[in-house]
Amino acid sequence: MARYVVSVRTARSPEDAFAYMADLSNFAEWDPGVVSAALAVGEEPALGSAYDIEVKSVGGTMTLRYELTEFEAPNRYVAIAKSDKLMSVDEVTVIPDELSDGTGSIVTYDAELTLNGALGIADPIFQLTFNKIGDKAAAGLVSVLDGVKVER
Repeated sequence: MARYVVSVRTARSPEDAFAYMADLSNFAEWDPGVVSAALAVGEEPALGSAYDIEVKSVGGTMTLRYELTEFEAPNRYVAIAKSDKLMSVDEVTVIPDELSDGTGSIVTYDAELTLNGALGIADPIFQLTFNKIGDKAAAGLVSVLDGVKVER
């Protein structure tokens, strides 16, 4: 399993930051590894909604369907995608930023990617690649939230 976690301090209110992050169609705006993202099931971000996310992959692209399996607006959601090659579990939490008297927020994006079957043997090596992918996505998230990375 490969894991990447980033926290971003932003002036956006917790409600606004959560609404932006919970709409997974926004992934394409900040994650350079995402080619496109669209709502596929449901009418808005909610428990059970699903998004088709087209991601860059070895030899081209692949589409993953992310389902919102936990949804606690405006604080937390979990989105899971499964394919024959991998499972991705993304958790986003949003908390009020105590340094901004609660008007801003801290957004934490926690992504776990597990390679399935025989591919699982490459997990330790894949962590290095996932770190590079995560760093690019983190930079995009900092930019789109007009925030700063919070060191943990």
